[in-house]
Amino acid sequence: MTVDARASTTPLPPSRGTLYGVGLGPGAPDLVTLRAARLIEGAQVVAYPTLAGGDSFARAIAADLIGAGVREIVMDVPMSVEREPAQKAYDEGAAQIAEALDAGQDVVCLCEGDPFFYGSFMYIFARLSGDYDVQIVPGVTSVTACAASAAMPLAARNERLTVLPGPLPEDELRSRIEGAESVVIMKVGRHLAKIRGVIDGLGLTAQAVYVERATLPQEVVLPLADAPEKAPYFSMILLTKGADPWL
Repeated sequence: MTVDARASTTPLPPSRGTLYGVGLGPGAPDLVTLRAARLIEGAQVVAYPTLAGGDSFARAIAADLIGAGVREIVMDVPMSVEREPAQKAYDEGAAQIAEALDAGQDVVCLCEGDPFFYGSFMYIFARLSGDYDVQIVPGVTSVTACAASAAMPLAARNERLTVLPGPLPEDELRSRIEGAESVVIMKVGRHLAKIRGVIDGLGLTAQAVYVERATLPQEVVLPLADAPEKAPYFSMILLTKGADPWL
């Protein structure tokens, strides 16, 4: 039996890399988990979103962990109520990530908060999880961070916690808050006046707390009645229907 010497020297194709969706927590770098930090420090390639050409909050959280010479895949997501521009950005980002994975490189995708709790990583996961090994590293959520900053327990025993996005229509916000026990309203931003009006109309303002940029040096925690007229995107309202949370 003869063996073709050329066959033994043919290079094997590289095994595919693994994609890691890494939650970074609400903003403070020391709230990044040990698992997430280890993966970022050892990353060959990192990917992260930016918003409309601005700086990446996700990258800023992890900046001290990203090594020199690491390839960075930037997904620039336009500020638009239309879905198509953002979907195109995630399509392009997923294609670049797939190229790195096919070359045998692991990719660490950075995500503010938790990847599967209103996290941008879920859009990359939807595009690539069917073809690649994808592992998820959970992160501290903004909900729990805001509750800690406000020293405000959200739920105990059999109580229900309802999480609502601020952009919901006014009528829907009102009906959902009416049927809830404890409420977290996220993505407040430019919807603050509408949300404040709904809560005030239900007679619940005294039970509501406003939190802005939780865990960051610019953090603000106030009774909703004392909240500013304008709120940044990274703001939240916590509401309990029990005793006054400030007592």
